[in-house]
Amino acid sequence: MSKGKIIVGVSGGVDSSVTALLLKEQGYEVEGLFMKNWEEQLPGGECMWEADVEDAMQVCDQLDIPLNTVDLASDYWDRVFSNFLEEYKSGRTPNPDVLCNQEIKFSAFLSHATDSGAEKIATGHYARITEVNGHYQLRKGLDCNKDQSYFLCRLNQAQLSLSLFPIGELEKHEVRELAKEAGFQTHDKKDSTGICFVGERPFREFLSRYLPEQAGEIQTPEGEVIGQHNGVFYYTLGQRQGLGIGGIQGASDSPWYIYKKDIENNILFVVQGHDHELLYSQKLTATDINWVSGAAPETPFKCAAKTRYRQADQACTITHIDNNSCSVTFDEAQRAVTPGQFVVFYDEDICLGGGIIDSTS
Repeated sequence: MSKGKIIVGVSGGVDSSVTALLLKEQGYEVEGLFMKNWEEQLPGGECMWEADVEDAMQVCDQLDIPLNTVDLASDYWDRVFSNFLEEYKSGRTPNPDVLCNQEIKFSAFLSHATDSGAEKIATGHYARITEVNGHYQLRKGLDCNKDQSYFLCRLNQAQLSLSLFPIGELEKHEVRELAKEAGFQTHDKKDSTGICFVGERPFREFLSRYLPEQAGEIQTPEGEVIGQHNGVFYYTLGQRQGLGIGGIQGASDSPWYIYKKDIENNILFVVQGHDHELLYSQKLTATDINWVSGAAPETPFKCAAKTRYRQADQACTITHIDNNSCSVTFDEAQRAVTPGQFVVFYDEDICLGGGIIDSTS
C-alpha cells in the first residue's frame, strides 16, 4: 500500500533523480515535476532548460513515474528576478537562490503540488528536517561540503511540515553511487554552479543586458583616482578580478580589492592586500529576518552565523532585535561582509533562520 503521494521537484540533476528513487523505494506514490523558471535562450539559440528536462524525462521513465512540467517563469520574474535587478541597481549583491527557494520551490511549486493532491513535496537539497513535539527543525545536511541549509533559511514551519529532503542523510558520493546503480545517466552529471539564469555566460555580460554600463572612477581610500570601471553594480565587495588596475606608480605589486561602493557618485574604492583592515567588519545589521521556529530569540543571544554560503560558522552575538531586523556582533572581524547577501544563523547543526545584510560597521 502506498504511503501517500509525493511530488518531487525533478531538475534533471543527480540529486533530484536519487530523491525520486529513494521515495519510490520507500513505498510512496511518486510523481515528478519539472519547473520551467526561465524563458530566455542562451546565445546561439539553445534553451537553458531543454537538456535538463530530457534528463528528467529519462529518469522518470526508468522509475516508471509520471513527469509533469509547470511553467513558473512569470512567477520567477516577478518574485525573484525583479528583486535581483533592483538590488543590483541599488549597489547591493543579492542571492537569488535563497529567494527562489522561498518564493518558487517552497511557495509556487508547493501550492501547485498540494493543489494536485500531494501530501508533501520533496527536493534534492542537502539538508534535513527533524520534528520535535510538532515543531520542525531545519538542520544541516550530513555532507558538510554539500550542506544547503544556508539557501533554505527563509523557510517556515508550514513549509517544512510539507517538505522532504531524502538525500540530506547521504554524502554526495553515495548519491552518485545510487544513481549509477540505478542506471541513471545523471549519475556523473556535473553539478550546476552559479546563478541558474546566467548559464555559462560571463556575469557582467549578462547583467549589462538589463543594467547599461555607467563609467566611473576607482579610487584609493585617500581619494586618488587609479582607474575606471563600467558601473558599480557590476562589482561586489572583496572582489579582485576584473578591476583592470595594476602597475600604479608608487604602489606595491599587491592585488587590489574592492572595500566600498559609493552608489550616489558611482565610485569604487579599493585597497591593496587580501587582509587589509578596511575589508573587515565586526558588526552588521540585518533586515527582513526569518526565524524558522516562528519566534525570535531573546537577546543577547549567542550563536553562529555565515555571511556567505561557503564560509565556516562564525561565533557571534545577536544584541538587538526590532521590527524584523537585528544587530550582530562577531567574536572576530569578518572579511567582505556584503550588503544584499544573507546572514544565516545556526545553533550547531540547526539552522535558526536568516536575514538580508543591510549595513556593516
